[in-house]
Amino acid sequence: MTLSQLRYAITVADSRSMNQAAQKLFISQPSLSAAIRELEDEVGIEIFRRTNRGIQVTPDGEEFVGYARQVVEQYALIEARYVDKEKVKKKFGVSMQHYSFAVKAFVEMVRRFGMERYEFSIYETQTYDVIENVKNFRSELGILYLNDFNRKVLGKIFEENNLEFHELFDCQEYVYLWSGHPLAKKKEITLEDLEDYPFLSFDQGSNNSFYFAEEVFSTYEYKQSIKANDRATMLNLMKGLNGYTLCSGIICENLNGSEYCAVKLSTEETMTIGYLKRKGIPLSSIGKEYLKEISKYNN
Repeated sequence: MTLSQLRYAITVADSRSMNQAAQKLFISQPSLSAAIRELEDEVGIEIFRRTNRGIQVTPDGEEFVGYARQVVEQYALIEARYVDKEKVKKKFGVSMQHYSFAVKAFVEMVRRFGMERYEFSIYETQTYDVIENVKNFRSELGILYLNDFNRKVLGKIFEENNLEFHELFDCQEYVYLWSGHPLAKKKEITLEDLEDYPFLSFDQGSNNSFYFAEEVFSTYEYKQSIKANDRATMLNLMKGLNGYTLCSGIICENLNGSEYCAVKLSTEETMTIGYLKRKGIPLSSIGKEYLKEISKYNN
């Protein structure tokens, strides 16, 4: 296996076409096809499936290409640092469900480390994409929750994708709403109290399984419900329509503003906030520091 073969595989995966990949690599299409076949024979898996519509990456191929990207990126860093004598920035990426506290932890970490030596990335996104980003090395860490409802299903998905979940802390369930909401002054709210108000949830796109929902009680029959795809829209709907969502109760006023509050939901259900990482790959020093920042929210 050569570095050139890894680059070839990455380019084919990105192009989804052998001809286009060959043009980008400035080699002939037969030469590229032969190199990919030799690579597949050596590693013992089918990386690409050839169809009339072009090239498809197999599930085994997705994992292989993820590792290949990491190897090629690390080689480029070594080459830039020791051959070209460049000052190379270290990289750190994290993906998360829509948690303001996880964003706040990221902000504090960046402030402490500064931008001169590091290249940071953060993705506040859908549950499926959190898993995919960690699986494909786009992010070192993924922040999400498990509970009794989704633990078995998501745990199986983690295992199948060579990922592992580590618990950070447990949270009770809260109702998140506008401070001017008729129920905002209550000490505790029941689901029955909420029936006349729209339930707000984050849209999970084409992977809209109950198990991927960011809110607990995803199978509950809400009389009114609205899906949104970003936190700012969610906050506007809370204020404009007296909508509400369900959350961990960890609130960051300096990000969401002081016009919103969390009230305890009347339930015995709990949720476990944790992080997702690749199996067998140790955390970077900056990854460990980010987790320290998040752990500060463990009340």
